[in-house]
Amino acid sequence: MNEVVGRDDLLLLTLDTLRHDVAVELAAAGRLPNLTAHLPGGTWERRHAPGNFTYASHQAMFAGFLPTPAAPGPHPRLFAARFAGSETTADRTFVFDTPDLVSGLAAHGYRTVCIGGVGFFNKQGALGGVLPGLFQESHWEPEFGVASPTSFEAQVARAEKVVAELPAEQRLFLFLNASALHQPNWFHLPGATRETGDSRVTHAAALEYIDAHVGRLFGAMSSRRRCFAIVCSDHGTAYGDDGYTGHRLGHDSVWTVPYSHFFLEPTV
Repeated sequence: MNEVVGRDDLLLLTLDTLRHDVAVELAAAGRLPNLTAHLPGGTWERRHAPGNFTYASHQAMFAGFLPTPAAPGPHPRLFAARFAGSETTADRTFVFDTPDLVSGLAAHGYRTVCIGGVGFFNKQGALGGVLPGLFQESHWEPEFGVASPTSFEAQVARAEKVVAELPAEQRLFLFLNASALHQPNWFHLPGATRETGDSRVTHAAALEYIDAHVGRLFGAMSSRRRCFAIVCSDHGTAYGDDGYTGHRLGHDSVWTVPYSHFFLEPTV
């Protein structure tokens, strides 16, 4: 990462609330062609989330604690704050001296941009401004939120605009929190109704919706130079698993998440 940072643009795409099992099933069935084209081996990596709901997980990720491989460690990290005794900071780890990765990248000359999705990024209250406040530039509007059937399209359009307006020499760290998978997601399944509500099936339909538009995001982020992309879930969610519904709870459907990182080669 010490070679990547400063050379490439960076993308962190969190697919908010995405379950690992659903992501794996859809990839194996060929229902995520645009995502699996970039996943190493066409498969998701199984990892453990650093938190069981959006705010906690993103605070950890922005501190350098991305989802942890679901196998005995220690596992060297891509990014880490400098502190004595860290067992997961290795020679190839990008170490920053600021309180968080976002400001650490800004200190290395990156333009840091947040495109929010779920309520913790909506800037409509004090709490909703904490995470976006880490960035030099942040965007949120109702069209990006959980109630919008076209949320990801709107977010990608904003990302395209951000990239287009940057000077060619300016390095970019773009963070996008995709809200489409979060409840409510029933409207992503043709024929579903508000009364039938959300389910594992509508969750899968929302992931297919994201896949249909993610190519535009990848294209924008690789339009100026090579981009290092991290695509992962921040936590999963339960749909009646062992009697549990939702997240912010300690069930495997919440703690286990899909993860991948890869390079997007430049299109110019």
